[in-house]
Amino acid sequence: MALQINATNPEHPALLLELPWHLPLQDWPEEYLVPLPRGISRHVVRYSRAGDEVIAVKELAERPALREYELLRDLDRIGIPAVDPLAVVTGRTDASGAPLESVLVTRHLGGSMPYRSMFETTMRPATMHRLMDALAVLLVRLHLAGFAWGDCSLSNTLFRRDAGAYAAYLVDAETGDLHPQLSTGQREYDLDLARVNISGELLDLEASGALHPSVDPIEFGTEICARYRGLWDELTRASVYPAGKYHYIERRIRRLNDLGFDVAEMQIEHASNGDTVSFVPKVVDAGHHQRQLLRLTGLDTEENQARRLLNDLESWMATQDDYAPGDPLGARPEVLAHRWVREVFRPTVRAVPPELRGAMEPAEIYHQLLEHRWYMSEHAQHDIGIETAVEDYIANILPKASRSLQPTAE
Repeated sequence: MALQINATNPEHPALLLELPWHLPLQDWPEEYLVPLPRGISRHVVRYSRAGDEVIAVKELAERPALREYELLRDLDRIGIPAVDPLAVVTGRTDASGAPLESVLVTRHLGGSMPYRSMFETTMRPATMHRLMDALAVLLVRLHLAGFAWGDCSLSNTLFRRDAGAYAAYLVDAETGDLHPQLSTGQREYDLDLARVNISGELLDLEASGALHPSVDPIEFGTEICARYRGLWDELTRASVYPAGKYHYIERRIRRLNDLGFDVAEMQIEHASNGDTVSFVPKVVDAGHHQRQLLRLTGLDTEENQARRLLNDLESWMATQDDYAPGDPLGARPEVLAHRWVREVFRPTVRAVPPELRGAMEPAEIYHQLLEHRWYMSEHAQHDIGIETAVEDYIANILPKASRSLQPTAE
């Protein structure tokens, strides 16, 4: 059987042909590898370079490789945060003609961290709570989309910084299934697996001395269940309000938006006696602030970063002479937003030397600069301005943090 490369982009096969597919992944020479730390995997995984891109190459049998490739493409189409599938390589043979396992090729998620890399220095419990939040949001998003993961764990997740919190991305879809809708039993099965897997992973860290002494692995494994159920209930529960109190529905929608979700469809029913109104958000989709920021500015960020940048954008707009909401003669929000990107966002990010940025995305850099400005202004009891904050951040904060911000991967 001849070597075959099924790819999502016509450019990828040509780039991938340069890699040594006639060798098992574990025997690939160093010249082809990118030295990034790897998480635990049931398969051999290597990081390499294809053109300008860093790729993850996972060795597995042909059928599961093709299946996972298609599942990852499905998740990409419905906007679920997961690694980006690039290709499946089949028909591999060694120099003697003996068959080799197929490989799945995905794009390396820039700025991401496997959980074990995050525990190289003892992680504080507060940070672990944020990881549980991120994983709970990911699992809810998957379940709302009808995806049963089948192996939710820290090992199968990558984390990226997101404005003081974390965003979680699915790495391994090998055990997953996509359905029109999940039953309660399917969701609870996934959740119970997550609890067991997370507790086991934390017990392993505890045995190696990498876990904070105040962290109980069993309690943290159980925490994912509580956080998931709280979020699921907020997103899907029916609410009953007094008739005429339609602002209560607006308040509920705003609360969902604050969680990062849109209400794409809703069901409103009046009671037969006219005293109450029942409201059910029929479909909720994640990324409310991401989409709003992308529409206004063209910036594609994580959800919390988008929320923070939108707040700064709105504050800046209010200072502009041609900002007049509702006035047909005033500048449109999109025009002002692109002016903010050109005159404020980009110059501020570019003021930070590239060698000090590490793996931080521009939106995360800007968020941290805003945070630093706020702390400095609080200390000075007046607004110190973004230029002063940038200068102090570069001089006193980034040199200490740059080592911890180097790129990591699964």
